[in-house]
Amino acid sequence: MKWKKAPEELVAFLTDAVKDIDCEYRSMFGYPAYFINGNMFLGAFQDLLFLRLSENDRERIIKLQPDVKPFEPMPGRVMKEYVVLPVSLYTTEESFHEWLQKSVRYTSSLPLKKKIIPK
Repeated sequence: MKWKKAPEELVAFLTDAVKDIDCEYRSMFGYPAYFINGNMFLGAFQDLLFLRLSENDRERIIKLQPDVKPFEPMPGRVMKEYVVLPVSLYTTEESFHEWLQKSVRYTSSLPLKKKIIPK
């Protein structure tokens, strides 16, 4: 399966979205991803934007926004704490900001994830 490159507009959107958040940028499989305390909370995969949310917030956003889906980068490989946001949701500034802040709060509450140093 050949993956397509993330659109420049999405990459720029993510860069702008995190400009005031204390986070770390990393490239994951060639896609932008953002981390807090070593835990990923936001990123792009192909032309999708994904966000990490608590179980309650995931249930709530899926109930409120039927187009929000669990993040499944490969068939059968659902990333359990992540959802994919439709363009209509993340281009609505107020709504996106609300969910982004929920993601930041949740991810900040997780234990520090230590980097694995290869032997």
